[in-house]
This record gives sequence, C-alpha cells and structure tokens, in this order.
Amino acid sequence: MLSCPEDSMDPSTDLADLPEPLIIPRAEHPISRKDIDREALKVMHRLRDAGFSAYLVGGAVRDLYLGKTPKDFDISTNARPGQLRTLFRNSRIIGRRFRLVQVFFFGGKIVEVSTLRCRSEFEEGEREEDEVLAHNNTFGSEAEDAFRRDLTINALFYEIENFTIIDYTGGVADLNNKIVRIVGEPDRRIIRDPVRMMRAIRHAARSGFTIEERTWQAIIAHRDTLRLCPDSRIRDEFFKDLNSGACAPWCRLAVTSGLFFLLLPCYEGIISPEPTEPSGQTSLLFALCQVIDRLHGDGTPLPEHLLLALLLLPWAQARFNLVNLSAEGREAFAFSRTLRTEVDSHLEHLNVKRASREEITSLLVNLPVFAKHDAEQAWPGWLKRKSYFPDGLLFFQLYQEALGGSPVDLAPQPEPSAPPRGSKPRTGKPRQPRSESRTPAFSGKKGGIFGLK
Repeated sequence: MLSCPEDSMDPSTDLADLPEPLIIPRAEHPISRKDIDREALKVMHRLRDAGFSAYLVGGAVRDLYLGKTPKDFDISTNARPGQLRTLFRNSRIIGRRFRLVQVFFFGGKIVEVSTLRCRSEFEEGEREEDEVLAHNNTFGSEAEDAFRRDLTINALFYEIENFTIIDYTGGVADLNNKIVRIVGEPDRRIIRDPVRMMRAIRHAARSGFTIEERTWQAIIAHRDTLRLCPDSRIRDEFFKDLNSGACAPWCRLAVTSGLFFLLLPCYEGIISPEPTEPSGQTSLLFALCQVIDRLHGDGTPLPEHLLLALLLLPWAQARFNLVNLSAEGREAFAFSRTLRTEVDSHLEHLNVKRASREEITSLLVNLPVFAKHDAEQAWPGWLKRKSYFPDGLLFFQLYQEALGGSPVDLAPQPEPSAPPRGSKPRTGKPRQPRSESRTPAFSGKKGGIFGLK
C-alpha cells in the first residue's frame, strides 16, 4: 500500500515529476455502486458515454470507504464547463474564477460537477495582482487535481469505468491508519491557505482520526496566520465545525491547538490549552458542546444564536458570575448594555447579524432569572408572558443538561386540533333561536325589497 513519503509532492511540482497512482481494484476496496446516489451515477454514466472521464471525488469517496453515507456526491471530469452545460441541459454554471456546473434533478436534488484543476484559488501568490488569469490555465490533470487538495483522505478518485479507486497521495493508507495529513509540505500549504488548519481539525474530530505529527506541528507554528483569512471564510468553516455532529471533539482539538482562541478571543486567560486538569469553565464548555452534538444526532440542530450563546456561556459565567447575578431594574438594564457591547466586540469578526447578537445578549442576560425561579413548582405568570420566555427556557434547560440534568426534548409537539371552520366557542347564556316571523331581506311579495318600490 502506498504511503505518504516525508518529502510528499507539492501542488507546484512539475507534472512530469508527479508519481504514478496506486490503483485499487474493485475486489480490494469496500465501495459499491449501490451506495452511490442514483443521480450521481446518471451523471457519471453520461459523461463516460460522451467520451469524458468521470470520477467521484473528495468527501464522498472518503465517507463511502469508511462505510458512511456522504452528504454530497461531487464529480470531477476532464470536460470543460461549456461542454458540461451542453451535455446537461438541466444545468447551470456557477462561480466566477473556478466554475462549477450544477446539474438539477427532480425533487430539487443537485449534483455538482467540476473540471479537473491544476491549482487552488488560494495558490496564486506568485503571479502579479493585475496579471490576467487565462481561462484555461486552471484546468489540469487527474494527478494535478489530487495534489491541489487539502488532505490526503480527500484526494481520492473513484472512477466509474472499472470501479477502481485512484490514489496519488497515500489517502487510502491514511484512511486505514486513521490519520489526517495535509497534502504536500504542511508549512507551505498552511501559509498559502490557513483555513486548511480548520479543515484538518474538523476531519480529525468527525472521524476520530489522529492528526499526523508534521501537520500538527505546522498548525501550532502557523495558527496566527488564520487572522489573515477573510472573515466570511472563517465564519463558514466555523459553523461547519459547530454543525458537524462532532463539536465536542473539535472543541478539544481547537483548544489544544490554540485555534479556538483565534475564533473566540474572549476565552484567552479563561480556559487553558493544556489538557491536564481542565478548569470548571473548560469542563462546562466541553459539556455544552456535547449537548450540541446530541441534538445534532437527534436531527434537531440549534439555530445560530443558540449555538453562539451556548459557546459564550462559560465566558459570561467567568466574566460576570452570570448565573448568580441578581441585578434588577436599572442595574439589569445597565448590565444588558455592557454585555451587548462585549458580545458585539467578541463576534465582530464572525459577521454575526445584529438580530442574532441581540438574541444572544437576551439569552445570556435573562439566564439568571430562570436560575432564580427554577426551584419553584411553576414558572411565574409574568415570566411566561415575556417574549423571550420560550427561547430563554430552552437555553436554561440546555445549560441544565450540560450540568448533568435530563436531556432536553426538542421534538415538535402536535398542535391541538382546530375547531371546525366558522365555529366559535360559546360563552355565557345560549343564544335564543331566531324568530320565524323575521322579515327576509328579499321578498317575493308585492311591494319590492324592504317594502320599497
């Protein structure tokens, strides 16, 4: 089995120097066509029948090899976007520099098809900023496409002609050994695109894999370069981490590597990156992440404002002794303004919308109210009438679950059956029946309507 050598090939390497791939025949790998999405197979077969190459790529190959169900089935081919658009009339071209073709199917299903590339959009550092990028210089070969990818376990190809896996980077060996490894030279690849650090940690957390030592040391050495990335990219990757179903193991790796403190700088000095003897706030943070993962596994992921409020709760507890806060009246109003200012500053780099920041502040500010009345047999009527009561109660219950309480049930409750249309509940005395002598609005008698001629 091919392994990744110490001087692993770099994406900038000349094509002539790229190694021959390891070809794994159908009998020696677990991927079966019956596990591949039907529409994805249709696209691959049409590409093959038209004389083009057709590969299932990326996370789909990784997940199928591990016995998981892929979220998406992405396809790569040597056909250009214009050729794909001609071949698939039920499609459209998206993207500006690197174009993808989305093929539409009944029921809203979309299969994305990309042309094999020779480099990533974040590997253009050597050219002048004003240099015009030729339309075809980003298209490449199968080998070049493999070496431009972030991780070896995401650089595998499954081809439809002979049902084989094509492996240029040692990805199959890393899958078998449960290792996450950056393709090429880790230091150089991370400097070119620091977001690769977040992807490496996310895939290690999701799969329970170990990050290869050189990759891990490169993450530690270059973690501060994450600040150079656009806020929008960091935000997208961050919420992928939170909604991955592996938020808790991700959080542990992010804290240990130090990336967590770049995403949420407010935790500097509050939690420690050292794994030994975690503080109370560190334990609470990990427990809250476990609650997030449980809800994700139950099919009830949390909205953005609740996710961020849970992540900020240990910070607010350490900063303000939040749960035990007893501010009322003017003091409560002043505290809410102080908290809102700090929440704004801590989430500014994540492009969190103003409405979400207000909801986060409301959840944190009102948590002491729920903690104060928790021992009572029923919630006070004035509290139940507050507009923030439903979200505030849920937030408090999630906090209680993290402390060892009962799991919160977010399954939708059946609504009471509505009364027949037009019926109204009767109150007071029953209505008297109408008198039969009441004059009708329209009369057939002489004299016209309402007695008017």
